[in-house]
Amino acid sequence: MAKSIRLRESTYRALVRLKERMGARSFDEVVAKLAYKELGIPEDLFGADRGKVEPFSPEDRMEDRA
Repeated sequence: MAKSIRLRESTYRALVRLKERMGARSFDEVVAKLAYKELGIPEDLFGADRGKVEPFSPEDRMEDRA
């Protein structure tokens, strides 16, 4: 569901510049990236457990469990 927000003209112009600089496809993408960065939320969780997870072993197979 889309929402509308009111912006000052100067804020809109700043978002336009950021959109061009970031190569973003939409204002939503710009605002989301800024919000996630400010909140410390990763944009992409792919590889988040790298170095924490061990490879599967034969003992991990379901048919081998009692």
